Amino acid sequence: MALARVDFPINMATDLRIASVKVVSVNPATGETLREFDSATDTDVHEAVARARSAEPAWNEFGVRRRIAVLREFQRLLHEKKSEVAALITRETGKPRVEALLTEVLVVLDATRFCIGNAFAFLREQPVPHGNPAMKVRAGRILREPYGVIGIISPWNYPFSIPATESLSALVTGNAVVVKPSELTSLSALKLASLLHEAGVPKDVFQVMVGDGTTGAALSSASIDKIVFTGSVATGKRIAQMAASRLLPVVLELGGKDPMLVLNDADVEIASSGAVWGAFVNCGQTCLSVERCYVHRSLYDAFLAACVRKTKQLRVGNGIDPQIDVGPLIHQRQLRIVESQVEDARMRGARVLTGGSRLNQLGPNFYAPTVLADVTHTMQIMREETFGPVLPVISFDTDEEAIQLANDSDYGLAASIWTRNRARAESLANRIEAGTVMVNDAIACFGISEAPHGGVKASGLGRTHGRFGLQEMVRIKHVDSNRLPAMRQVWWYGYGEGFTRQMEGFVDLMFAQRLRHKIPGALRSAGAYLRKGRL
Repeated sequence: MALARVDFPINMATDLRIASVKVVSVNPATGETLREFDSATDTDVHEAVARARSAEPAWNEFGVRRRIAVLREFQRLLHEKKSEVAALITRETGKPRVEALLTEVLVVLDATRFCIGNAFAFLREQPVPHGNPAMKVRAGRILREPYGVIGIISPWNYPFSIPATESLSALVTGNAVVVKPSELTSLSALKLASLLHEAGVPKDVFQVMVGDGTTGAALSSASIDKIVFTGSVATGKRIAQMAASRLLPVVLELGGKDPMLVLNDADVEIASSGAVWGAFVNCGQTCLSVERCYVHRSLYDAFLAACVRKTKQLRVGNGIDPQIDVGPLIHQRQLRIVESQVEDARMRGARVLTGGSRLNQLGPNFYAPTVLADVTHTMQIMREETFGPVLPVISFDTDEEAIQLANDSDYGLAASIWTRNRARAESLANRIEAGTVMVNDAIACFGISEAPHGGVKASGLGRTHGRFGLQEMVRIKHVDSNRLPAMRQVWWYGYGEGFTRQMEGFVDLMFAQRLRHKIPGALRSAGAYLRKGRL
């Protein structure tokens, strides 16, 4: 659900580090240093993976029922400590505490509920039917087995919910997990580890490797069995290239540039409120955020006026204050990206209706929530992921034009359609290139534990969450048994002209009746072979 802006070294295979360096967790709202860490070295990472591999078989043998019991205890502990966890997330990210509670803690509590309620049935052996008459004496079954060690590299914008939801799916299916969190938000990941260990997950089964990009590169190149990465497209491509050389399975969530389509029958008050929240929640640092807004020309002026009015009412500041709506950006690098894109749009003719500047009186990482009008697809703000509090708005005339604009992007994570006509929206949703399309809401799909999360095009590969997220954490094994082991199989060696004719007749017997409109002579042929006793 997020984009990590700190990339790996260019040469992930050879740029190894033996001596540790320091990484620091800082409150972006105040500049306070929360904690300083020694960054895990390459040796540290490889040793952690080795420990995880040694511990995983026992965790798998622990059984799904007992793993579910551990998750139930984790859920209880997280609920009990929800305020403490939310406050920690707020201190480390700056986001409003209510957002930490709802988009992080609540999401994880519900993801745990899903795993508890579905893992046993998901992992149950599944019979395989045999429709081929020649295979009727066989019995087949599908097994779902853990990969072994899952490496997870998670971002800073949702530092608790993203690694937690992915880890829970991996753990309940019997895997060990090694997480490398963003160096900006190590404390949130360590809190997750503390809760899981207290609930009963063995320490070697779930480990957190605090470090910078080089630590992430070390995890990617370690002897893991699968990697789940959330971050930038550039780093995701490098991970994919590295993984391809080893045939290492990957799940890549690489961000989005999500479009919002406001159709001519939409409720302007509802849609504008959705746009303002969708663009500015977590200070816009959400890959599912509304980053491109397309509004029917008949509603354009009224929609802009409503968005500007509501944006000006937002209270910006330190998220620890319960009155605050929008917190700071995570760091200066991210602020400069936002600033650059807004300035590019301004220079190319966009109108800044509100915002468009730093709020230095609040601190170095604050930027005013910004609404832009008259933007075009030639501007960076409509092509590149912004990851900041900016709402750019374009008008359109027809549904066809809106679909073309929505699909004119390298990304395809999610989209939203706003209308009073659900059937119309769902018809248009089928034509949008995205992993998720929401009708009359945005972003909230991440909180639907049953729904898959992931995208198409440059937004990545694979899915997390729900049954599809569980599926990403297991290998599929097919076991097939011959129930008549003493019987020689008819297709074994002993070929010849007569055998070939018999097999042609057998194939005709199986399929000619179904295909008789195409091969009317086949049944007669099969019948002749039967009369001759060849079958």
